[in-house]
Amino acid sequence: MTSTVLTLSKVTRAYGTLKALDGLDLAVPDNAYVSLLGPSGSGKTTLLRVIAGFETPDAGTVTFKGRRVETVPPHRRDIGFVFQNFALFPHLSVARNVAFGLENREVNPVTDPKVVEAKVRDMIALVGLKGLEDRGVTQISGGQRQRVALARTLVTEPSLVLLDEPLGALDANLRGRMRGELRAIRERCGVTFLHVTGSETEALAMGDTVLVLDQGRIVQADRADALYNRPNSVAVARFLNCYNLFDGSVSDAGFKGPLGTFPLGAHRAPAGGRPGYAIRYDRIDVRPEGAGVAADEVAIPGTFIADEYSGAAVNSFFSLEDGRVFEVESHLSQHEAPDCTPHGRYALVWKRDDALVFA
Repeated sequence: MTSTVLTLSKVTRAYGTLKALDGLDLAVPDNAYVSLLGPSGSGKTTLLRVIAGFETPDAGTVTFKGRRVETVPPHRRDIGFVFQNFALFPHLSVARNVAFGLENREVNPVTDPKVVEAKVRDMIALVGLKGLEDRGVTQISGGQRQRVALARTLVTEPSLVLLDEPLGALDANLRGRMRGELRAIRERCGVTFLHVTGSETEALAMGDTVLVLDQGRIVQADRADALYNRPNSVAVARFLNCYNLFDGSVSDAGFKGPLGTFPLGAHRAPAGGRPGYAIRYDRIDVRPEGAGVAADEVAIPGTFIADEYSGAAVNSFFSLEDGRVFEVESHLSQHEAPDCTPHGRYALVWKRDDALVFA
């Protein structure tokens, strides 16, 4: 059974009348990579600051490794923090940046130069920077600076590492490479990473568990594949940026929305949230207008607007009768993208059991 290293219960943090955290509950497992996904303004940064001890919650409890820590100062929490901008010392070398926390921490600073040197050497090797010890941090790449920042945190052996959008300052190629490196480093260290991001792709790729934050609360906590295939609300489906969404109402007759009534399939989310209907971009077939549909299919007409090629897939955009844009994703490893004529009319078809209905 997986143990829990961090628990937040009913945590609230307000700025005037704005509640950045609103009775938030959170459980972070030990020895795991956890992604925290949320849009701007959802409370991600405030949550990290409360966990790290930079801010004190107005209400609720924060329990870390079995003890309450709401009033414990940051340097006594055994929690590491990797900032988005790395926060390295530009006048120090790679090795001296990594050593800084060991030598200057208030609790149990390491004063033996030989011990510092050995720990720094091992950590630099762990993050793949061997041979760059004497380089200035202004003389290395963005990905290498990211690893220096991580090494500086890990060398102090924290029980939890908070990463605040750690890949946001890197270019696309570096972000892709650093995903694998961060996961490998975490596994070698056996420490929990809590990785905050606004990118749904990054959250799904990185986390053993993905937490979705909305309006100051965790609204879903699940495995990446479960979250992607079964978001539990309209809000979560929207964050994932891979579902076409319709507003409407649910009855025994089906889902009644702006384009008519869709028959209900097998997958209905528990009642309690905003009603809605979702169909994932890659679950849709594009057929000639007027093409027949099977009894288990749903079809709506659309006017082709444009294609967007991304290498492994093509995303096709259609205008619906109510003016909204409807998206279809074709994975080229599975089938060819539809060959559509600009302003042409098509039938957009999906299996009704592939849709998600939020009651």
